[in-house]
Amino acid sequence: MAKTVSFAILHFTVAFTVGYLLTGSLMVGGLLAIIEPACNTVVFHFHEKAWKRFEANNPEQHARATSMGWLHVH
Repeated sequence: MAKTVSFAILHFTVAFTVGYLLTGSLMVGGLLAIIEPACNTVVFHFHEKAWKRFEANNPEQHARATSMGWLHVH
């Protein structure tokens, strides 16, 4: 969960900065910083859960993809 929270903080900061730089509006930057990363953070959480399930259910495919350099293992 800490990984998800740290990702969210980073994402909020990037979304605000990009929104503000593109529009010059604090309001638009703020709205983008809240809406887009919030949606993306929820999706990321479920992506991680699905990926862990894939790893558990497909250990041979996961090991093969990792050994071929297709996946970065933490």
